[in-house]
Amino acid sequence: MHPAARRYRRGVHRYRFLLTRQWVILTLVAIALIPAMIRLGFWQQHRYEERTARNNLVSAALRAKPVPVERLTSPGHAVTRTERYRTVTATGTFDTSREVVVRRRTGSDGEVGFHVLTPFVLSDGKVLLVNRGWIPADGAQTAFPKIPAPPAGRTTVSGRLMADETTAASGIKNIKGLPDRQIMLINSAQEARRLGAEVLGGYIQQTAPAPKGGSPEQISDPGSEDAPLNYAYMIQWWLFAAGVPVGWWFLVRREIRDQEEATAENETEESEPATV
Repeated sequence: MHPAARRYRRGVHRYRFLLTRQWVILTLVAIALIPAMIRLGFWQQHRYEERTARNNLVSAALRAKPVPVERLTSPGHAVTRTERYRTVTATGTFDTSREVVVRRRTGSDGEVGFHVLTPFVLSDGKVLLVNRGWIPADGAQTAFPKIPAPPAGRTTVSGRLMADETTAASGIKNIKGLPDRQIMLINSAQEARRLGAEVLGGYIQQTAPAPKGGSPEQISDPGSEDAPLNYAYMIQWWLFAAGVPVGWWFLVRREIRDQEEATAENETEESEPATV
């Protein structure tokens, strides 16, 4: 046989193990992993871009100059992404007689309690919903809790404008049949029906004036989401995708080396003269 043909047959024989069941499965798994990891990398890239955009919007809103609340919202208005977290001001009077609490909200230490939602009646009779902050449950959540009073009389408040809460956005179910003056979600349309008044769309998280004695506990700034972590995951998945064929080829080379070593040992044993 021609030497070239012999070398070709030898080379083909070296890779025949790739047709075994074990190696066919391993190869198919490797082929499937590559596009899956690439897709996961693109998903992390999307999350990075989404979180970065959100962080930029929040940062811009928090830095923006405070404006009167009615410049950004009105009855029936849906607060937009660019309006959310804007600092707004309003002058009016707190109506504690129609105050409600929002169930299953956590404080800064993770304890479950209530958010205090107080109607704030403006000079023209319209109502702004003010989330004055968090208070502990202090026992069973079926009873209406004791709530520190807000400033009496005409006052000016500031706060971050927020969109109406929905089950779709928050994941919180709007349960019916709750104890009196307790709600699950802050929704201006629902509160307008309850109050029988014109209610500005959305609500505000009060930031000023600070409550006496520190209660209710005011809600802190939203902070930024960890977008760089998603960027790191994106790079990680793509490195994994690149590493799969490298790892597969490394295993192939190791298998060939093991076969060659085994063949060499067999040839050595066959060539050795038999001892009498």
